[in-house]
Amino acid sequence: MSLNVILIDDHTLFREGLEGLLSRRNITVLAAVGDGQEGLRLAAELNPDVILLDMRMPDMDGIDVLRQLRQNGFSNPITMLTTSSDERDLVESLRSGAQGYLLKDMEPDQLVLALRDIVDGKTVVAPDLAPVLARVVQGDSIAAAEESPFTKLTPRENEILALLAEGQSNKVIARNLGISDGTVKLHVKSILRKLGVHSRVEAAVIAVEQGLRANRGSDHSGLD
Repeated sequence: MSLNVILIDDHTLFREGLEGLLSRRNITVLAAVGDGQEGLRLAAELNPDVILLDMRMPDMDGIDVLRQLRQNGFSNPITMLTTSSDERDLVESLRSGAQGYLLKDMEPDQLVLALRDIVDGKTVVAPDLAPVLARVVQGDSIAAAEESPFTKLTPRENEILALLAEGQSNKVIARNLGISDGTVKLHVKSILRKLGVHSRVEAAVIAVEQGLRANRGSDHSGLD
């Protein structure tokens, strides 16, 4: 499967090197730019499958670009590709709508695999940062809101949201619950609307923050 990507990174050498690396692995780089504003313009114009976004950039940093992309209605996956292993950067990225958080020192083939997983709907975080996500799940990193944001969701939507928080794709969720991909997509759209977020990753982060868990023993034969 060929992927179309946009790279937004202010380091020219890294940007050009990554562009060559991806091109040799059947990934089409539609554009590679060093400026956040230019990246915003090209994202709207070219609509890539995924955007690779640097965290630390002058004028407009990666988080600002990420938030603006989501506000502009860009709904495809965005992954941070950074040197920062700071827990706060990871959490802020996921809360702002990133679907991946990868480190620049990862192996090229692992990066390609991660991009394909991200485009497939999974949330991918650099292995070194997995303990951070574990702490988030345990509630050590982000304080839970006093009132549950899930009161508007149906039981089925809560169930699907819990599986989203585990990083499962629509296909896997459909298989686990014995329903169609299309039904899962409709539920996900409803979840995003009710939670007031723009991406499935933002919804999943809320679920993680609130400690929502999938009920493995539930009966999946109910109406959808």
